[in-house]
Amino acid sequence: MEEAIRKADILIEAVPYIRAFRDKLVVIKLGGSALVEGNVMRRLLEDVIFMRTVGMRPILVHGGGPHISKELAKRGKEFKFVQGHRVTDQETLDIVVDVLINDVNKGILRELESLGDGGVSMWRDGRPPLRAKKYMTTDESGRKIDLGRVGDLTSVEEKAFYKACKAGKIPVVPPIAQGRDGLLNVNADNVAAFIAGSLKAEKLVFLSNTHGIMMDPSRDDSTVSSLSKAEVLSLVERGVITGGMLPKSWACLRAMESGVKKAHIIDGRIPHSLLLEIFTEKGIGTQIVL
Repeated sequence: MEEAIRKADILIEAVPYIRAFRDKLVVIKLGGSALVEGNVMRRLLEDVIFMRTVGMRPILVHGGGPHISKELAKRGKEFKFVQGHRVTDQETLDIVVDVLINDVNKGILRELESLGDGGVSMWRDGRPPLRAKKYMTTDESGRKIDLGRVGDLTSVEEKAFYKACKAGKIPVVPPIAQGRDGLLNVNADNVAAFIAGSLKAEKLVFLSNTHGIMMDPSRDDSTVSSLSKAEVLSLVERGVITGGMLPKSWACLRAMESGVKKAHIIDGRIPHSLLLEIFTEKGIGTQIVL
């Protein structure tokens, strides 16, 4: 009886959030354990289906780094990263596309189907809904570094996303874009932020392998529940936000500057972390607000 009452209390707490977020777009970046551990993926997709069922319009953006690295190693293909981007020659790009589309993207769609709901791949007949230019960066001395077939997003086919969401589907987006002379590999965090900003999503959620932004990375209980843009910049300057959390934080800020209301970084390994973050007052990770 006490357990049933507790569940009823949770549902009642969620009511105002369900009302507020009805018909709102939420872009969710799947990565880390979510793409490696099947039970984690299934729980997260159950949360996504719940969100759609109560009237929200979730969009899933996925990475696939571990799968790609594993396949490259299997084929004896060496690879390296520069400033968080995988150096991508044409052979590597062919492998990246194959893994992202035929392994990761289709795997997510199959899992959604097994849970009784319909997802839709935004990769249609070899054509992505994203446009990009070739990405170039520089080293510490200012010299240009050519990363190969790596892209920097320039636009998104907004109508395709609105159409899929209006039809009650859950769009599933691989981080591949169309460039002037062929396909380009794009960082999945940047894809999620760009789509969220372009569609003026209500929320952008990054699922990671940590509880959020922590004042002391060695202590899970040091997670900061809410941060403003100024506070995030201060933590970056002080060296508190580093490593893999740094690009996610920058992506959150870029999306919000483009019109996204709030951004969240949460631990996808925690059961129902998505629902706890969105539909409860306290949340479970770090939310970033302007």
